[in-house]
Amino acid sequence: MTQRRILRLSGPDTRSFLQGLVSNDVTKLDQGLVYAALLTPQGKYLADFFLLAAGDDVLLDVAADLANDLIKRLTMYRLRAKVEITMSDLQVHRGTTPAPKGAHADPRHNDLGWRLYGDDGSDDGSDWDAIRVAHCIPETGIELTPGSYILEAGFETLNGVDFRKGCYVGQEITARMKHKTTLRKGLRVVSIDAQVPVGTAITAQGKPVGTLFTQSGTRAIAYLRLDRAQGDMEAAGVTVRLPNPG
Repeated sequence: MTQRRILRLSGPDTRSFLQGLVSNDVTKLDQGLVYAALLTPQGKYLADFFLLAAGDDVLLDVAADLANDLIKRLTMYRLRAKVEITMSDLQVHRGTTPAPKGAHADPRHNDLGWRLYGDDGSDDGSDWDAIRVAHCIPETGIELTPGSYILEAGFETLNGVDFRKGCYVGQEITARMKHKTTLRKGLRVVSIDAQVPVGTAITAQGKPVGTLFTQSGTRAIAYLRLDRAQGDMEAAGVTVRLPNPG
C-alpha cells in the first residue's frame, strides 16, 4: 500500500485558493471526500490527492513521496492568499469491510471502500491491486506519473475532474482534450498469460504499443496507444490482449 502523508491547509482563503488550483470542484467538500489532481499549466499531472473538510480547515491526503514537493508548489501559488500549509501527524486507515464511525467513502469507486483519518495508519488487508485492476484505477507512482494526462488515466470516471467548475491550473488543455479531441492513448484492462515486471513495454508486430503496469492474476492495467492495440500483443514474451467487446 502506498504510504500517505496528510497536509493541513488552514486560513480564511483555503477553499478559494484550492478552487483555483485543483481539477475538481472544492465546493463538493461539504458532501465528503473529494478526489482531485494538481496539474502543470500545460495540463500534465503533478500529483493526485484526496481533500476533506475538517472544520474550517482542509486535509489533503497525498502519497508520501509527493508531499514535500506538493507543499513547495502550493506555497509558490499561495502569493497573498491567507492560507497556511503544514504537515500533520494524522494517518489514513483504509478498508473495504463495513465502514467504522467517522469513515468517508472513497469517491473513486464503491469497491475501494472507505478512508478514516486519525492515529491508525493500517488497512484491513484488502487486495487493493485486484480491486484497482478490476476497475482500471491508477495508482500514484505506478500508472500516474509526471507528464501523464489525467483524462488518459480515467479521471472523469474516477470523479476526479469537474468540467463545470471554471478555471484551474491546466484547465484549458484538459477541457480541450475532453471536448475537441478523441483520446488516442489511455489506460485499459488487458488479459495476460503470466506476470512481468511493472513498466514492461508492450509491442504488436514489432511496433511499440504501450506499457504494462499493475497486474493481478490474469489481468493487468496497461497504458496503450489505442490505434495499435489490436489482436495479440506481447510484453517480454507474455501475450497481452484487450478483452473482446461486449
